[in-house]
Amino acid sequence: MLPTRKNQGWLPSIFNDFFDNDWMEKANATAPAINVVEHENDYCIEVAVPGMTKDDFQIHIDDNDNLVITMEKKSENKEERKKEHYLRREFSYSKFQQTMILPDNVDKNKIAAHVEHGVLSVELPKLPVQSNDGVVKTIEVK
Repeated sequence: MLPTRKNQGWLPSIFNDFFDNDWMEKANATAPAINVVEHENDYCIEVAVPGMTKDDFQIHIDDNDNLVITMEKKSENKEERKKEHYLRREFSYSKFQQTMILPDNVDKNKIAAHVEHGVLSVELPKLPVQSNDGVVKTIEVK
């Protein structure tokens, strides 16, 4: 059975209609959008994270060599206002974790990440490609 929202019998529906509308948005409980792009020399993971900073993220390789991206953001208004009486107040808290299986050709020692303009970019460089004759071909980075 899924949890559902139940209207309180003592609370008039006009009250709910007033507060449950488009101008009072609710927190989005869905996962952020993720793009994965393959280039000749690397893979790039882009995660939509508006309002987040680099301090909100933890990125690591787990024991199974998977990439784990964890995001956690809390927003609290610590300012005390004694004359206000809240009819409705929603705290902002976001937590997200995504585990990704990495391709075998990723150089796990050179993974880099940065946050810019609301996008977390994780760069996964590819390992150098070996030719059939055993000579390592270097890949030009542009």
